[in-house]
Amino acid sequence: MRNIENKCKECRRAGEKLFLKGERCQTAKCGMVKRNYAPGFHGPKKSRRLSDYGQQLAEKQKAKRLYGMSEKQFRLTFDKASKKTGDAGKNFLRALEMRLDNTVFRLGYASSRAQARQLVNHNHFTVNAKKAGIPSFTVKDGDLIRVRKSSQNSPYFRNINESVKKAERPSWLNLDTSSMISKVLHEPKDTDLPQNINVQMIIEYYSK
Repeated sequence: MRNIENKCKECRRAGEKLFLKGERCQTAKCGMVKRNYAPGFHGPKKSRRLSDYGQQLAEKQKAKRLYGMSEKQFRLTFDKASKKTGDAGKNFLRALEMRLDNTVFRLGYASSRAQARQLVNHNHFTVNAKKAGIPSFTVKDGDLIRVRKSSQNSPYFRNINESVKKAERPSWLNLDTSSMISKVLHEPKDTDLPQNINVQMIIEYYSK
C-alpha cells in the first residue's frame, strides 16, 4: 500500500528531520522549522512520557518512514536479517541500506528516497547491465549500477550529472565520473549505518 501521509507531518510526528522532501528540508519551508511540534488540530501540546512499548513503536515507525517502506516490507526485511548470523540489528540496517532505491539515493541521483524510488520504478537504472525496476531489489558486492542509455539523454539526468559527481557517497559505493558507472565495493561498514536509529528498540518491539 502506497504511503500518502503528508511528509512534513511524518517528520513532526517523529520529532526530528527525516529529510523526506529532499532539498525542501534544508530551507525555511521545512515543516520542522515552521511547526516544530507534533501534528494535531489543537496545535502544540505538552509532551508526555511514553511507555517502553510506546518508545519502541515510535522508533520503529520513524525508521519505516525514513526508508519509505510499508509495514509488511519492513517486517519482512527484519525477519530475513534476523535469520543471518551476526548482529541482528546491524544486519537489519545493512539490508535497509542495500535496497536499490536507497542505493540510488546514496549515490546522489535523488534528493530523497521517495524520488529515488520513483526513478527506480520508472526503470531508469540497470544493475550489471540488466534492467532493474524494483526498489526493494538488494544490491551485492561488485554490482555495477548505471543509468540506462535510453534515460541518459533525458533532461533530468543531463542536468543532474554534475551534482552527482560532486555528491558525498558512503565508503561502500564508488562512482567512476568518466563513465558514470557506480560500483558496490562492499557491504556498509558500521560507520556507514544510520546513527539516528535505535535499532535495539526495533528488535525489542518485534520480539514481543
